[in-house]
Amino acid sequence: MGARMGNEGTSLTEAVKHTAGISLTRAVKDAAGRGALVPEEMLDAEPMARRVLSRLIETTCAAGARLAAAALLACIFLHVTPSPVREAERASLGPGHKRVALVIGNSAYRYSPRLENPRNDAADMSVVLSKLGFRIVEGFDLGKASFDAKVREFTQALEGAEVGLFFYAGHGIQVSGQNYLVPIDAKLTTAAALDMEMVRLELVHKTMEREAHTSLLFFDACRDNPLARSLARSMGSQATDVGQGLAAIESGAGTLISFSTQPGNVALDGKGRNSPFSGALVRQLGTSSEDLNAILIAVRNDVMRQTDRRQVPWEHSALTRRFYFNARDDQPVASAPVAELGLGEAADAWSAIKDTASLAVIDAFAARYRNTVFADLARARAQQLAGGVAQSAPPQGDPASSFAP
Repeated sequence: MGARMGNEGTSLTEAVKHTAGISLTRAVKDAAGRGALVPEEMLDAEPMARRVLSRLIETTCAAGARLAAAALLACIFLHVTPSPVREAERASLGPGHKRVALVIGNSAYRYSPRLENPRNDAADMSVVLSKLGFRIVEGFDLGKASFDAKVREFTQALEGAEVGLFFYAGHGIQVSGQNYLVPIDAKLTTAAALDMEMVRLELVHKTMEREAHTSLLFFDACRDNPLARSLARSMGSQATDVGQGLAAIESGAGTLISFSTQPGNVALDGKGRNSPFSGALVRQLGTSSEDLNAILIAVRNDVMRQTDRRQVPWEHSALTRRFYFNARDDQPVASAPVAELGLGEAADAWSAIKDTASLAVIDAFAARYRNTVFADLARARAQQLAGGVAQSAPPQGDPASSFAP
């Protein structure tokens, strides 16, 4: 972290690592599900926080992970103001350069096991894209009628748009080379279900290309799908037409289509709040000032690392120019280094605390990194926890709390 200790120029991170012998990220992850690590009075007085932090750094490594986590929380509670992020870089584009996004996450399937990540993935993507100047049309756990209604709303919003974006997380199926998105009320017990119960991806895709100058589509929909097996049984001799994962898609000029894994492959579900692909995409969009191609390379490397190379995100691009999320008129901005903006630090800290059920930790994070997109994610999570939208907490003593709005 950027805070410096004493006159020797030792960073907080280095000091705690030296003292406790472990990384801050690991310490916070280990401590997230436990009781309060920091005295209550520390939350109310900056001088007290500074004294506690000083004592923590001087303590021997016998205190281990709890001291390291408390040191990080103490640093968050110090009123250190990060370098401001220029809001102009995040502002929405002006008239004639409208950005519109359809974001859908389906988790609560009625006729197959619940998917834990998609709703979280879509919620986090909405927050990031809103910060990047997109008008958001969003839907969660949509049945067929609701899904169709959201597509119609998106189509109307796309009129005159410079950029259209579609993010979908949930189940998807390919049949005879055609891709379908699966509403939560689909049963898929007959061949007729393809037309009656499903949403044909091509219809959304072609609508976007017709209305927007630039179309960006992201699909985290290649999970193992028991509904596909049910459909295959109902199709009898045509069962082989039901493929695994999603099929490759061809696009027109100005379009990029990104999949969570290779065509015909199955993507892995995440063990925490997000899937490997969506989590990596949210982190990159929230921190990177690179163009979209560079962002997707970073996402691919991140996912391959997380999945031990079992999952390789793939895209088809027919973009005609570089696209920048964090810029005006799709041109790069002269942005300050990531270290100066604090975005890299915020991304690391969010990764460490994102699964905690402690509102105090979430509020502290939002205050410390208030000028970053990750503060928006923290505030959204705090509202969901406070409103009782979260799933019931895991058994006491289990620090790995999993959350689904």
